[in-house]
Amino acid sequence: MDWGTELWDQFEVLERHTQWGLDLLDRYVKFVKERTEVEQAYAKQLRSLVKKYLPKRPTKDDPESKFSQQQSFVQLLQEVNDFAGQRELVAENLSVRVCLELAKYSQEMKQERKMHFQEGRRAQQQLENGFKQLESSKRKFERDCREAEKATQTAERLDQDINATKADVEKAKQQAHLRSHMAEESKNEYAAQLQRFNRDQAHFYFSQMPQIFDKLQDMDERRTTRLGTGYGLLSGAELQVVPIIAKCLEGMKVAADAVDAKNDSQVLIELHKSGFARPSDVEFEDFSQPMNRAPSDSSLGTPSDGRPEVRGTGRSRAKRWPFSKKNKAVVTEDFSHLPPEQQRKRLQQQLEERNRELQKEVDQSAGNGILDLVEALKKMKDVYEKTPQMGDPASLEPQITETLRNIERLKLEVQKYEAWLAEAESRVLSNRGDSLNRHTRPPDPPASAPPDSSSNSNSGSQENKESSSEEPPSEDGQDTPIYTEFDEDFEEPTSPIGQCVAIYHFEGSSEGTISMAEGEDLSLMEEDKGDGWTRVRRKQGGEGYVPTSYLRVMLN
Repeated sequence: MDWGTELWDQFEVLERHTQWGLDLLDRYVKFVKERTEVEQAYAKQLRSLVKKYLPKRPTKDDPESKFSQQQSFVQLLQEVNDFAGQRELVAENLSVRVCLELAKYSQEMKQERKMHFQEGRRAQQQLENGFKQLESSKRKFERDCREAEKATQTAERLDQDINATKADVEKAKQQAHLRSHMAEESKNEYAAQLQRFNRDQAHFYFSQMPQIFDKLQDMDERRTTRLGTGYGLLSGAELQVVPIIAKCLEGMKVAADAVDAKNDSQVLIELHKSGFARPSDVEFEDFSQPMNRAPSDSSLGTPSDGRPEVRGTGRSRAKRWPFSKKNKAVVTEDFSHLPPEQQRKRLQQQLEERNRELQKEVDQSAGNGILDLVEALKKMKDVYEKTPQMGDPASLEPQITETLRNIERLKLEVQKYEAWLAEAESRVLSNRGDSLNRHTRPPDPPASAPPDSSSNSNSGSQENKESSSEEPPSEDGQDTPIYTEFDEDFEEPTSPIGQCVAIYHFEGSSEGTISMAEGEDLSLMEEDKGDGWTRVRRKQGGEGYVPTSYLRVMLN
């Protein structure tokens, strides 16, 4: 996997990451330089230096800690922290082989990085200029079409006017012919400009920017490898003069060898891959339909039904620009402010953490599970009641209540994150399918004006409405409907198609859903149609939808 393919819309992320990599290289050079200055000092001074360069944020909250180069650097600092004193020769070797060489290499990397990003910004500017030219030619085409239509109507009116002179009629016809010719030229110019822009845009997204990003990836991987080599030089210098601490230095060598440029590139992709599809082509907009109609002696420019023809505004919808500045989103509990791929990963992490906490709570409280825990506490309470000198029975009540409350809270959180995760995974699969269906090269626009696409747009709009109704429900609040299609009346089947058991408790507070208790036996009325919901019927009456993941289904 490469940056040009997977991170095609993450220009700013790559800019920050490559800058961070160079900063890390400079930090390492500075670290070694300062270490040579304190090489002959006491161990306390050396430990203070290591503390200065350790990451300030905890590893759990620091995304940079996922990179092997950052992990190796942290491990290296921990090894250095074990040193008690150093010799002057070690400081001299480190100063020459690490500080001077890596500082020079860092300057070369900065120049190369600057050249690549300047090339990328020039490509962005050229595409933006092409889009502006396209908009300008489109407006000119629209304006010329209106002028041609107006001139044609004037000529037809004078031709029917018995008071108009022949010279006026001829002049009006010449003017109409001139305007029509100008409109035709504007149309050809707009079509050519559109074709040129689509070609430039395809080249930009599928060739030019991926090549620049691949160059940046190659540069960053070379820098990462060189940085790993620099880590190794530190251990090599120590091994020459300090055989007593060979074990510690060997650990530093292991940290240096652990630097994996390809792995770090993959980590960056996993951290910042948005999951969005690339933008589609700009569509052709035709303003010449009224101008191309067939005039007749009895027509003065109005349709056959007598009503004047209404023209569209010709304004296209605003285009999303992937390299524009992104506003900071409000952080939400379900991570809906993140791109689909990142939301799914964060929800998966939260779900795993909640499951671990739940298992830890159960394991710490009782080795055989929740029921054994409560039973054990109740037996202890009975013993205390019979023999008060062993303890106060009332002291066990808070422990029992607190344990059950914590376990119930964790179970509810696990259910909540499972529902969010299922919704996020469906969005990721939807975007992934759309991305796979994209063509590798946009088709050429038509040489002439396309036919009226109102019917196609209407059908496309209808399809969008249908697809939007199948999106997973939102769980922002219990008062909002979980699923919009639940408003429809249920069709009573002749008999259930199977049986099912509720694995978890579900509170069906939204319209169309139904509540169920954990372990409750239900009748299966309708299978999951791919939206994550199943229709069931309770034995005591009542029918509605519940999450499919909350059921264990047995078909007849």
